[in-house]
Amino acid sequence: MKFKSIDQLSPKVARAEHMLLGAEIAEHDRRYYQDDAPTISDSDYDALRRRYEALEAAFPELHAAESLTRKVGAAPSQKFAKAKHAVPMLSLGNVFSDEEVHEFVARVRRFLGLKDEAPLAFTAEPKIDGLSCSLRYERGELVTAATRGDGFEGEDVTANVRTIAEVPHRLKGDVPAVLEARGEVYMNRADFAVLNERQAEQAKMIYANPRNSAAGSLRQIDAGVTAERPLRFFAYAWGEVSEMPAKTQAGMLDFLHQAGFVTNRLTKLCHSADEMIAHYRAIEQRRSSLGYDIDGVVYKVDDLSFQERLGFVSRAPRWAVAHKFPAEQAKTVLRAIDIQVGRTGALTPVARLDPVTVGGVVVQNATLHNEDEIARKDIRVGDTVVIQRAGDVIPQVVEVLLDKRPHGAHAYKFPHTCPACGSAAVREMDDKGEEDVVRRCTGGLICPAQAVERLKHFCSRLAMDIEGLGDKQIELFYEKGLIKTPADIFTLQKRSEAGEFDLTQWEGFGETSVRNLFASIEQRRQIPLNRFIFALGIRRIGETNARRLARHFGTFEALRAAARHASEGSEAREEINNIDGVGDVVAEAVADFFIEEHNETALDALLREVEPQPMEAVANDSPVAGKTVVFTGSLERLTRDEAKAQADRFGAKVSGSVSKKTDLVVAGPGAGSKLTKAQELGIEVISEDEWFRRTGQG
Repeated sequence: MKFKSIDQLSPKVARAEHMLLGAEIAEHDRRYYQDDAPTISDSDYDALRRRYEALEAAFPELHAAESLTRKVGAAPSQKFAKAKHAVPMLSLGNVFSDEEVHEFVARVRRFLGLKDEAPLAFTAEPKIDGLSCSLRYERGELVTAATRGDGFEGEDVTANVRTIAEVPHRLKGDVPAVLEARGEVYMNRADFAVLNERQAEQAKMIYANPRNSAAGSLRQIDAGVTAERPLRFFAYAWGEVSEMPAKTQAGMLDFLHQAGFVTNRLTKLCHSADEMIAHYRAIEQRRSSLGYDIDGVVYKVDDLSFQERLGFVSRAPRWAVAHKFPAEQAKTVLRAIDIQVGRTGALTPVARLDPVTVGGVVVQNATLHNEDEIARKDIRVGDTVVIQRAGDVIPQVVEVLLDKRPHGAHAYKFPHTCPACGSAAVREMDDKGEEDVVRRCTGGLICPAQAVERLKHFCSRLAMDIEGLGDKQIELFYEKGLIKTPADIFTLQKRSEAGEFDLTQWEGFGETSVRNLFASIEQRRQIPLNRFIFALGIRRIGETNARRLARHFGTFEALRAAARHASEGSEAREEINNIDGVGDVVAEAVADFFIEEHNETALDALLREVEPQPMEAVANDSPVAGKTVVFTGSLERLTRDEAKAQADRFGAKVSGSVSKKTDLVVAGPGAGSKLTKAQELGIEVISEDEWFRRTGQG
């Protein structure tokens, strides 16, 4: 980004630029903190911030009450209840050079009146690229979890945070009566890659990096979705504490670790700016191998009495600063654009590049996302491009260097036929009635690319979980003609014993491995219904929707019967559509799957080999077990998510709308059309208090 030198600006021009920059930064803040979908890199954002602050330094009259330098983050989302922070969650100032680190240390010494030889320690810790969160414990029990929000008020995400394994529900040892532990919710790179692959297969949002993924996962309205996401938590700070258990930053980190939190083992106590910078360099060198994203190193004055004396300036503490890493980018030549076909038929463009090192990793391929992205950036074969590792995981093309474009380079034409089977590739309409960004093969089960990917999904850990049938084995068995459909997996042993083939004669297969493979397959002849549904690879049916369908219908036969008759406008379609959290787009995908004759034939063969089992038992002896319940109006003792979770626990089914099949309506203040319809249909209506009495909760 190029800006005119500040000393050449008049006050009027500076004010105009300051106002425009403020609007642009505020919009980027909204996209980052509320939408979890930033549209510029961290380095570009930092450049905008530095320019904004430089304008205020040169023209102090711009540093007014409404200045962004006095604000933190963005207003909390309206999707969640709000939670006030007892102690504000402020952000950090940034430095970008060794000279600025030395100046930070010198500034701290000047403020405290410490001479150069006086001891002064700092902690230096990796700056985790995730979502800041404050966890409030009272008498050792987790009572509230909130995002940073605007620093003074965040989003209440308690139900979601409780699903994170690294967040203790109860603290260990002797802890203060009130303790607000603060830290970062994040996702490691390997888990992020798996999640994005699953999102792509289900035609859902593809996250740009682990930070966006972690933030989007934590902000799910349905805590059940959050529970399925592999979120983690590093503790590194605190808010309100009734009685401080330590007198130093390092001591507080030790206390948090003993209380049950995960703290970062790369945190180091340093005694000079040179030591701080040396640790920064060491962490920077290890950055690509850490397994999680960091974007710098945070320095904090270790002595808490010094921290209190230093206090805060504007939106940041005087006693801490973030030393940011430079953006990791490189230039290379794009040699080809290949199209990969996924399990659901999605055509994904991949850039094949001249090998180039980015952040210590050799990159030869980069995602191009979809055909709209290629057109928007006008990416052509032969172009010199700038590559950036998005969140240090998925390399992406940031921009094309047009001045280096070779003569005769043609605009890329995205294929309208599947490269794997030649079937038409089309863009469907999404749930908003708009054209999907993804182009898909219509070949279905005849497409070899989809067949192999569907088999991989069928055997995967969260589906049938067949040990010994990994991606390589499935590809080999498919190529050899041993497995073409899921049912073929369960006839492998019978066909082997009949002498059709002998796996022990194949390279990499010994008698023990073959015996173990057959035993693993045999163990999966009975599988929970929700996992069986998920394994089928139905469009838009992930783990959560598979569980919802399994819980609602109880048996696969019941689901299949309903789906077979679920034509648009039918009662069966309405039943699926009304399952809480499902909706019409998913109902249509379920109907389409079971209406397809090829799928029905494959299912008949599979069900001769496998017996889907009911999900784990719920409280079937409760008065509401087996009943279909609708919650409406404003619930005063429960959040809507808690109400749904309770109903599920007590064996009830939750529906999003009232119909003839509804057994019970729980109505709070403000109940409207659902209450009216329930009364018209003669359905029992009870209050929230009566719900608690009926379910034995007082």
